[in-house]
Amino acid sequence: MVHRLPLLVAASTLAVFGQKYDGPQPPKPDLPYLKHASSLVATEASEAKEQKKKDDTLYTIEGATSPARTPLAAPIFIFQADKIAPDTLQLFKLESKGGHREVLISRKGSQPLRVEVTRLGGNLYKLEVVDSLEAGEYSLSPNNSNKVFCFAVF
Repeated sequence: MVHRLPLLVAASTLAVFGQKYDGPQPPKPDLPYLKHASSLVATEASEAKEQKKKDDTLYTIEGATSPARTPLAAPIFIFQADKIAPDTLQLFKLESKGGHREVLISRKGSQPLRVEVTRLGGNLYKLEVVDSLEAGEYSLSPNNSNKVFCFAVF
């Protein structure tokens, strides 16, 4: 019995490292998809309007809420990279105000939330939110870009 334990540990370690992703595939590249069991939900792709104010930048997105919604407080995204590098995607909490969503980026303002990026093979990646998200509006955005991929946690 004592000698079998190392074999069981070694076998389970190999199984974890030997797994390949066999879930649903994103139909479009460069668009994060929320993973819901065996299906994918496209995030809302848009462009944020940028307004500079001294050392701050306000990014505004049309619409008070995103049609892409998830009940998961720690959502997982599947992303097929083409022109956007997955490790450049930053996650921000948005505020809904006056029929639009916004985030203020400044030295003292909003900082990106933590996202872990894992390569699944080829150009396919999994993005996992590290800390649980509160109910509300969120956006993934490539660093130094006004592209936004919005979703809501409910």
